[in-house]
Amino acid sequence: MTGDRKDDTKSAPRGPRYLPGDPRPDEAVARMIRVDQAGEYGATRIYAGQYDVLRRTPSGSLIKHMAEQEQEHLDTFNRMLTERRVRPTFMTPIWHAAGYALGAGTALLGEKAAMACTVAVEEVIDEHYSKQAERLGDDERHLKETIEKFRQEEIEHRDIGYAEGAEQAPGYPVLTRAVKGASKLAIWLSERI
Repeated sequence: MTGDRKDDTKSAPRGPRYLPGDPRPDEAVARMIRVDQAGEYGATRIYAGQYDVLRRTPSGSLIKHMAEQEQEHLDTFNRMLTERRVRPTFMTPIWHAAGYALGAGTALLGEKAAMACTVAVEEVIDEHYSKQAERLGDDERHLKETIEKFRQEEIEHRDIGYAEGAEQAPGYPVLTRAVKGASKLAIWLSERI
């Protein structure tokens, strides 16, 4: 009889894979798309600020390349927002100004500081996208593949930053810690607001 009971529990339906207070799976996916669209928008603004300051330097063409990839990411998430009827974050006007200011501000400190900003942002995004991909199941295969593709491009941007001397920027540890903290706060806010 004990064996029968054990078999019964195996076939018993399980509850949801989320805890009380967690967003439902459809809400969690909407949050992912919202925050990813906001993050890619912020990235386009960071690179716009950097490019405006550094376009005539050796870093200008690298920044332009990264900006073009970020624009492709943004265009993809803009389509997803529309297709899935997900509202964008209300923080967009703030990210518009803050992203540009961060990009231009770090670029004014020099090419290496701009690259330090890139490294910091892309390390946060790599971790963020990795966690999202782990949470997505087969029912969201397309979204997961998109996130993984974009994650690889963000890693490429990080590696460009390192190759271009990011760690030689004045105040590198303080600068990257501040940018990472701001990026994590932006993620948290964009998911929710």
